[in-house]
Amino acid sequence: MPLASTRRTGLVDQVISQLRAQIDSGEWGVGDRIPTESELSDQLEVGRNTVREAVRALAHAGLLEIRQGAGTFVRASSELGGALRRRLERSRIRENLEVRRALEMEAARLAALRRTDEDLADIDRALALRDSAWRERDMSSFVEADFTFHRAVVNATHNPLLIELYDDIASVVYDSIAQSALLQASPEDLDHARLGEAIREGDQARALREAACYLDELLARADD
Repeated sequence: MPLASTRRTGLVDQVISQLRAQIDSGEWGVGDRIPTESELSDQLEVGRNTVREAVRALAHAGLLEIRQGAGTFVRASSELGGALRRRLERSRIRENLEVRRALEMEAARLAALRRTDEDLADIDRALALRDSAWRERDMSSFVEADFTFHRAVVNATHNPLLIELYDDIASVVYDSIAQSALLQASPEDLDHARLGEAIREGDQARALREAACYLDELLARADD
């Protein structure tokens, strides 16, 4: 009996390692739906109970999220990210905005320093989609485009750790953006074109100021 238990535990650990490797490599990104329990069982050539235990272990660690009737999704790219995400989900909107401020201000500065032509194209594309959604008062598309813009700025830092950290709290940032949109800020307050220009011009100080400006405005409105 102890021998069977050891082999079984070892098998679960092996499956956990393989699933974790898919997340670590980026094959399964944050927000992605992973294969079904049946599909994983077939691919790994193990029983469904083994897959179920491995998935539950990773869900407990905060890497996966099991949604009844929808499937299992990648929640974070690391245990640290999972823990941070859970903590942020218990936070008030002001606390979330303060975390965003810290990350996005440094991201703006580094983006101005390191952006490439491809990064600028991604930023410009997101800005265009964002402005179009705002004009049409399509708030769902606006929130999506706004998040895409901020993600593009973070990617332009070319700092793997910062990008990973931002990815880990992506859903919380997304929710924060959605909540901020409900604060009914004016188009001027929500304008990110100046930030895009600062990054394009490589002006780190201006990029820092522009990032602080819109986040400080949202923080002020959160206190109203």
